Amino acid sequence: MSLSSDPSRELRLVFLGTPLFAAACLEQLLESRHHVVGVVTAPDRPAGRGQTLRSSDVKKLAIEHNLPLAQPEKLKDKSFHAQLDAWNADLGVVVAFRMLPEAVWNRPRLGTVNLHGSLLPQYRGAAPIHWAVLNGETVTGATTFLLNHEIDTGHVLGQVEVPIGPDDNTGIVHDPILEAGKHLLVESIDALSDGTAKLIPQDSMLDEDAERREAPKLFKENGRIDWSESASSIHNQIRGLNPFPGAWTSLPSGETIKVHASQRIESEFDGQPGEIHIYNSTLHVSCGVGTISLTRIQPQGKPAMNVKDFLNGLRTSIQFFQ
Repeated sequence: MSLSSDPSRELRLVFLGTPLFAAACLEQLLESRHHVVGVVTAPDRPAGRGQTLRSSDVKKLAIEHNLPLAQPEKLKDKSFHAQLDAWNADLGVVVAFRMLPEAVWNRPRLGTVNLHGSLLPQYRGAAPIHWAVLNGETVTGATTFLLNHEIDTGHVLGQVEVPIGPDDNTGIVHDPILEAGKHLLVESIDALSDGTAKLIPQDSMLDEDAERREAPKLFKENGRIDWSESASSIHNQIRGLNPFPGAWTSLPSGETIKVHASQRIESEFDGQPGEIHIYNSTLHVSCGVGTISLTRIQPQGKPAMNVKDFLNGLRTSIQFFQ
């Protein structure tokens, strides 16, 4: 499937997004041949101890470039739809925003293109980068596709692959996906404008016997470490949830400890899952299969620190993580 060419070769875009990831994509679009006629982002929200209103990264960039801006509370609001109609966009572009109703994504002449942080149809959902790392993938990437009625299922415009190192965490993987994805986004919009875009149904992109993996939203409870799991699985959990929402465990006292980084080690210790082995300023933990070394942790109520610093200040003996 392909789209007919647009004789102007310059599209009028309405951009929808909120966080820094989206702002970087908007900035890339502003350097393209296309014209951003309007920006939609989340309303200002209270944040911090003082609960002062905080603007999104996309709003800050829009103001910096004097772009028309909308911050609707409700995406089905008729006054918001009237604003979209007034902008008269050829194409919607959505990056890291909320779920759009059809009355929004189907409004532009060419529909709406989305940038997603995985190689669709794998890892559809809210946390694709996290889940790729959690599952120990060695390759992920970014996908551009046109929105339709079902989340993350529209026809694909383009993809780019990004490697995942064995010790990379989600924060590390995020940046190359963003860098590759923002260029892919412009390339895909160029192809739509030029009439060279080829739309690929996602159902044709996955072997029938391949396991389809999803990427649902993550919560604090996803970070609880189960020491009966293998060392490899726990290592993936720690790096997959760094920097957010974070992997964590507990001491027998009930104190919670966040685990920011770990290393897989070859040696194993006799011991029950969760049993701690301390020597030479290292902290190793027996798992269901294998042993893991914790390298950076954050005790409850304290800043993150290297394990060596934690052990130097330890006043009580700890035998097990819960």
